[in-house]
Amino acid sequence: MKLETFFEKFDQFAETPNAVTKMRELILRLAVHGKLVEQNPNEESADDHLPRIKRAKEQLIDERRIRQSDGVEYSEPKHIFTTPKGWTWVYVSDVAVVQGGKRLPKGSTFSDDTTPHYYIRVTDMKNGSISETGLQFISPSVQREIARYTINKEDLYITIAGTIGAVGTVPDTLDGHNLTENAAKIVFRGIDLRFFQIVLSSKFVQAQFLEKTNQMAQPKLALKRIAGAKFCLPPPSEQIRIVVKANHLMALCDQLEAQLQERDTRHAALARTSLARFADAPTPANLNFLFHPSYAVAPADLRKTILTLAVQGKLVPQDPNDEPAIELIERISRGIPAEVRRHQGPPLPTMQTDSLQYEVPDSWSWARFRDVAVIASKLVNPNDYPDFNHLAPDNIEKGNGVLLPCATVREDKVTSSNHRFYPGQIVYSKIRPNLAKVVIVHFEGLCSADMYPINALIDANYLQRYMLSESFLIQAVKTDTRVAMPKINQNELNTIAVPVPPLTEQRRIVAKVDQLMTLVDQLETQIADSSTAAINLMEAVVAELTLQV
Repeated sequence: MKLETFFEKFDQFAETPNAVTKMRELILRLAVHGKLVEQNPNEESADDHLPRIKRAKEQLIDERRIRQSDGVEYSEPKHIFTTPKGWTWVYVSDVAVVQGGKRLPKGSTFSDDTTPHYYIRVTDMKNGSISETGLQFISPSVQREIARYTINKEDLYITIAGTIGAVGTVPDTLDGHNLTENAAKIVFRGIDLRFFQIVLSSKFVQAQFLEKTNQMAQPKLALKRIAGAKFCLPPPSEQIRIVVKANHLMALCDQLEAQLQERDTRHAALARTSLARFADAPTPANLNFLFHPSYAVAPADLRKTILTLAVQGKLVPQDPNDEPAIELIERISRGIPAEVRRHQGPPLPTMQTDSLQYEVPDSWSWARFRDVAVIASKLVNPNDYPDFNHLAPDNIEKGNGVLLPCATVREDKVTSSNHRFYPGQIVYSKIRPNLAKVVIVHFEGLCSADMYPINALIDANYLQRYMLSESFLIQAVKTDTRVAMPKINQNELNTIAVPVPPLTEQRRIVAKVDQLMTLVDQLETQIADSSTAAINLMEAVVAELTLQV
C-alpha cells in the first residue's frame, strides 16, 4: 500500500483513537527512515556533503562566539534502521551547536513598557513556531546582561523544561531576541531547516531525549543529550524533497483533522437532539434512535438518561390499579420502630413543592431518604471476623453499581472498626459522593467506616438505581461543604428527597432499566470491538508502510 492510498482509505481508520496524530507520527517516521521519497543514485551523498556542514558549524562558533554548553552525552538508539544509500549516521553535535537560553538576571522583571527587546518563553512556543501574541518585553539594561543568549531565524528552538522536546522555528520578526532558560537553540548551517525540525521532532530522536529525562524527579532535558542524539542524514537535495512531501501530507492531516472535528460536532448535536427526543417521549420508536450507530450517543450519556427517565416516571407507563405511593409511605412510617426514629433525629419540616427538582406522576410521592430507608450503622471489631469479605470504596465501580472482587478482612489487614453488613443491603460510600459508589450486596461481610450499610424500606433495586441517578447525585454533592475530602453524613443523607413510585411500578422500572442497560453494555462492547479492529488494521498498514523501501 502506498502512503497516498492510506490517506484515501482514512475512513477505515477514523475511529482509531488519535488517528490523525498517529498518521503524523507515521509521516515523520518514514521521513527520517528514508522511506518517504525515492532516493536518487546520481545525487551527491551525505558523506560528501558532511565536511562542508562541519566547517560551517566551526565558522558559526567563531562568528557568533557560541559554544557547546555542557559537553556531549552520546546516545545509541535501541533500534537502528538500515541506512538508505547516500545517507550517513551523525550526531547532532557533528552538525550543530546546542546552547541554552538564559533566565532574567536576579532581581530583574519584565518591562511594563514597550521596548525593542522580546524575551521568548516556553509558553510562547506553539505548534512548531513562536506566537507573537503576549510576548514579554525586557529593558535595554536587562538585555545587555543576557545579550549572548539570543536566538536567530536560522536556528531551531527545543524546549527542555515543562514541555520536553518541542521543536520549532523562529519567525523572521523575532530574529535576535532573547531565549528563556527553559529552552535551547540549535545552531547549524548546511542542513535544510525544515528537515532538521522533522528529524528532531520524530519519535526516533525524541526517544533518545526522553530515555533518562523521565527518570528525574523534575524532568529537564540536558543539552548534552540533545547534542548526543543520533540520526541519519540524507543528501541535501533529498532533504528538500522530503520536506515538500512531508508538508503536503501534513496539510492532508490538517484537513482530515478539521473534517473529524466537524463530524464530531455534528454527531454531538445529533446525540443531544436524540437524547432530548427520547426524554420528551420515551417510546420504543425513539429508543431505537438512541441505539442507532449513526447517532453516536456515548454509552455513559445513555446510562445517565435511562436513570433520569426512570426516576421521573417516564420509562414505564403508570397503572391506575397500583397502590398509590403515599399509602406505601404511610404504611412504612407506621412500621418504623420508635428506637430507629429516635436515632434518626427530630422530625424534618415538610418538603416544599417548589424545592423539588421535577414533577412526578400523580400516583408517585416525594419522601425523605429516612422515610424509605434506614442507615444501619453497626461498627464491629474486625479481629472477630477475619474470614468475612471486606468491602471498601475501591471495590465499587463509580457510577454504575458494579461490585469488584473483594479480599477478606484478614487479607486486607483491616485493624480499625468496620460496619457489618448483610445480604440484600445497599452499601453506599459516603466519601466523595460525586463518584456515586453504591451497590447491593448478596453476601455478609464488613465494609469500611467510610461506607453506610442501608436497609431499603422500598424496593432495594429501585432505591439503588435512584442513588446512581443525577437527581440523587445533585443533592448529595450540594449538602457537602468539605473541600479536601468531600463526605456526606447521616443527617445530610437522611434529608435527601426521593421520588417514590407505587411498589409494583418500582419493580417494573427496575426490570426496564436492567433491560436497557444490557443494550447499552452490548453497544459499548460493539464500539470497543470496532475501535480494536480499526486499531489493528491501522497498525498492520503502518507496519506494511514502514517496511517498504
